Formats: sequence, C-alpha cells, structure tokens
Amino acid sequence: MSIIKLDAIDSTNDYLKQLARENELDNFTIVTAVEQNKGRGQLNAQWHSEPGKNLTMSIFVNESSFKSHNIFDFNVTVALAVILVLEQLNIPNTSLKWPNDIMAEGKKVGGILIENTLKPTGSFASVIGIGLNLNQTNFGNLPQATSLTCITGNVYEIETLAHQIKTSLELLLQTPVEVNWKNYLNKLFKINVPCAFEDVLGERFMGIIQTVNREGKLAVLKDDDQVYLYEVKEIKMLF
Repeated sequence: MSIIKLDAIDSTNDYLKQLARENELDNFTIVTAVEQNKGRGQLNAQWHSEPGKNLTMSIFVNESSFKSHNIFDFNVTVALAVILVLEQLNIPNTSLKWPNDIMAEGKKVGGILIENTLKPTGSFASVIGIGLNLNQTNFGNLPQATSLTCITGNVYEIETLAHQIKTSLELLLQTPVEVNWKNYLNKLFKINVPCAFEDVLGERFMGIIQTVNREGKLAVLKDDDQVYLYEVKEIKMLF
C-alpha cells in the first residue's frame, strides 16, 4: 500500500485526482495532509479542520475492488468502513447522517466526499475524501461538531487511523452489498424519529425518515401521509 504524507495542500482529493490522471496508482493509495486549505464537503461545502489535530485523507479505489456498479452502494460501503473503525475504538452512539456525515453522541465527528471517474465500460474509479475530527477540542461557533478526544478524553494517532480505515474499507468491499445496506440503515441517524427539516425554498416541516433508496435518495414521511424522495441538498435536517 502506498501512503503519501503532505504538510499542506489545498485539497487531498484534488491532489489525488491529479496524481491518478498522471500515473498508474496502486489500489488504495492514500494521501494525508497535516493542513488542508480548501477542504470540501458535499457540493463544495467548506470543511474546516485545525492543522495537525485531525485526520484529513483521501484514498484511491479502482473499480476492480468493487463488484457493484451502483454508485451509492459504494457510498454506503465507505461510510460503514469509517463507522466500523469508530466502533473498534469504542466510540459510543455512532451513526450516519444522510448522505455522508459521520456522527457520534448526536454530533458530527466527520464527513466523506466521494468523487468518481466513470469509464467507458460503465464502471468507475473513486477518490474518497475523509475528514475525521480526532484531537481538536475547540470548534468555535459549530456547536454540532465534536471530536473523538472530546468524547473519550483519549488522544489519537492520525496515521494509525488512516491505516485502520483503509483496512476496514478493504474488508467491506468484499462483503455482500445487501449486508452493507442492512447495516447502513441500522446506523441511519434519526431513522423512524420525528424530525424538523428545511427544503430548498426555506420551508420547514416535520417528517420521519423511512429509508434511503438504492439511488441514494432520502425517503421522508410527511404529515399528509405521503412519502417524498429527496436528492442531496434538496433537504436538510434541523437538529
């Protein structure tokens, strides 16, 4: 396995994508950075991390490692790989907030950004960006954020976590997709619980998450007894 360690970079995902365009990369090549200046979340949302305190990494995965061509199946597998590592570390009350937020004790400890390159065969290769709050303790005006240290009081070794996530991902990529989906839905944050939401028009409403479908859409039961499907960024949970 290859690991490239950088002091500072705009984005580990952008760096790894460029590297993949220029080179034949080993499967599961990892890039980590002490400081990431332009980290991104879903749909270019900014991701801020205190330098040297957290895990900022990207992993290259060739499509040969994944037998399903359904892209959200892959998202589910990646998210579960991170959760599996947190469970191995005895982090309590872990969950997955749709689509790709990593939660613990009801707060956000990390996020995932997956960028895929489609190939003429219909398969894809992926660059997986993972940000995980490890040892940071001050989150300023982000009351919904936390870190592993805030939860447990322990200090975590960044490179060790990167290797653990890589190993976990390799394992789950060999697990039947149906098993991963079952475990994903069992970990879905606020499933079957009444929650407040806001749509793209700024309208707020109460709803109950029913499931996530195989295309990655969130199914929400509203007070008219109808189930509505939402794409990423069409709806946000207010919590």
